[in-house]
Amino acid sequence: MVKAVVGANWGDEGKGKITDTLADSADVVIRFQGGANAGHTIVNEYGKFALHTVPSGAFHQNIMNIMGSGVAFDIEKFMNELKSITDKGVPQPQIMVSDRAQVMMPYHVLFDTLEEARLAGKSFGSTKSGIAPFYSDKYSKIGWQINEFYQDDDVLMEKINRIADIKDCLLVNLYHTDPIDRSGLLAWIREQRTKVEPYIGNVSEYLGEAIKAGKTILLEGQLGTMKDPDNGIYPMVTSSSPIAGFGAVSCGIPPYEIKQIVVVSKAYSSAVGAGEFVSEIFGDEAVLLRNHGGDGGEYGATTGRPRRVGWYDCVASKYGCRVQGATDVAFTVLDDLGYLDEIPVCVAYELDGKQITEFPVTKDLHRCKPVYKTFKGWKSDIRGIRKFEDLPQEAQDYVNYIEQQIGFPITMVSNGPAREDIIYRESPLKK
Repeated sequence: MVKAVVGANWGDEGKGKITDTLADSADVVIRFQGGANAGHTIVNEYGKFALHTVPSGAFHQNIMNIMGSGVAFDIEKFMNELKSITDKGVPQPQIMVSDRAQVMMPYHVLFDTLEEARLAGKSFGSTKSGIAPFYSDKYSKIGWQINEFYQDDDVLMEKINRIADIKDCLLVNLYHTDPIDRSGLLAWIREQRTKVEPYIGNVSEYLGEAIKAGKTILLEGQLGTMKDPDNGIYPMVTSSSPIAGFGAVSCGIPPYEIKQIVVVSKAYSSAVGAGEFVSEIFGDEAVLLRNHGGDGGEYGATTGRPRRVGWYDCVASKYGCRVQGATDVAFTVLDDLGYLDEIPVCVAYELDGKQITEFPVTKDLHRCKPVYKTFKGWKSDIRGIRKFEDLPQEAQDYVNYIEQQIGFPITMVSNGPAREDIIYRESPLKK
């Protein structure tokens, strides 16, 4: 059975913990898109980890952890992260990197940094991890699949020269900096291919056999629906698809094999980077929510920068769950709202004097204003509770109302950072 764990919103929903929890019953965990621009925070018996490249199944020794062909594979960050995990006492995980995975090149990070600086106040809020230049090259067909690294030097140099002829025009004439060091790039390729060679494999073949054998396969997505380049708040999006269906493309498996799609949605809203965010809050109210939220506050797992925060958005979440094809919703960090006397929920948008409940296209979002319904808070610590009916009635009402509004079954409620802090719930929408 193939399952997917993906985000309903702007990312930062708590997917790492949900993936780590579901990995208990998985045989394979796969990162199917994105790169080191987003992180998954996991708390377990080994400590607290912010994973940027390594799949979240790395803490389970019986699991094969796979990097699919749709990822932006940053070899140096991957190897450093793997070492940082094992240095903290985690046994060496099983790893396989798709032989079709494309490699993040040093000049991708350079171009990302230079372009963000050039755009200044009109930038896209990039993490400067090289993601946009990487995917641009992939679809311009001048990217590097990892298998290409294992060729003779003259073949590699021919491709380096062909790419550098293009890149140097921009580096010298637009950014007014040095051209690519071509011989240095060849040396870099030769060094990196040696490091990563033991991990490379035929992922599509491996997964085909795993499916035949009845293995449980978990697809781990980065970010969320709002950051999808086709269905999200374009152009303030990422450059790969965080939609569950893309997992089949990245892994070389049939889409009909994905039987369960767990869509993660946070009990309030948060986002890193630029883009429209209708239910965003500001000032002291935002500082309070940010500092109560997450595990140690709402700060980016990759960048450390403060996340933008706001109240739960039913309009965005309903859309996000629908686009992902949610069979189950995992509702996270409910415990972080225990300090509030009242909790607003965005139930509709006001657009040009009319209320709407369908998520609009990006050009209309900046004119949308949130319409709130306010709920009474439960004013207590709910960590440690294991049954939904044991939650304060106010917390139950909050979850039940949001489930009704988004129209998808909330079957998991996270009420703490640890793996065991999850309430499994019978949803009336599953009956």
